Amino acid sequence: MSPVALDQILAIAPAELAQQSGDALFEIKNSAALRLTNAKTLATHIDRALDLKYADRARAFRLSAGKDTGVVHFDDGAVRITADLPKKVDWDQKQLAAIHQRIAASGDNPAEFIETIFHVSETKFNAWNQSLKDAFIPARTVKTGKPDYRLALVNTIARSS
Repeated sequence: MSPVALDQILAIAPAELAQQSGDALFEIKNSAALRLTNAKTLATHIDRALDLKYADRARAFRLSAGKDTGVVHFDDGAVRITADLPKKVDWDQKQLAAIHQRIAASGDNPAEFIETIFHVSETKFNAWNQSLKDAFIPARTVKTGKPDYRLALVNTIARSS
């Protein structure tokens, strides 16, 4: 099978693309990764320009609406600008634990105010003895993520080793 141009890739079924040689897949994957990197760099550059152009205007619209974050809309000529400044809230876990204890000590139910999420470190779990693991296994579900493949030329690996 002859090498495929990157612009033709989406027109080829994955099963057919899988018939390409390892060298060809390496070239395709690296070319796509380079395009993705360049596209992300370009998008970031444009986003910086948009922020320089519209941040003050968006801030003024938010202030006039009595808010520090969120979505505002305004026009720039024939273009409708939707400026979103999301709110990201972090909670100090140690302070929340102390508040949780104070609520419980006062006789109230902390679950009315605070969501408690239990988590077990996989590293710690793997270090436990089997009897302790056995107690936790019924509560444990293992899922897999999206497979990822990295391709490298064998000669390059041998040279860098």
